[in-house]
Amino acid sequence: MALRTEHEIHQRRRSRNVGLGLVLVCFVALVFALTVVKVQNGDTMEAYDHQPRVSVLPAEEAPAAAGETAEEASQ
Repeated sequence: MALRTEHEIHQRRRSRNVGLGLVLVCFVALVFALTVVKVQNGDTMEAYDHQPRVSVLPAEEAPAAAGETAEEASQ
């Protein structure tokens, strides 16, 4: 049985498939990288609202009462 040469359409199809495969691999790598970054930085985020959790933020000092100065409030 003799070996047949590959037809031109098969060569073109293979090159398109390789190109599309590379694009898909790059897309998957991008989604994976974004997921890793989001998981690493997401410990202070709520579920779906993407707002910082108040329970994790450092406590703020209460403002001094009206009419009091900072020295009077500390005494």
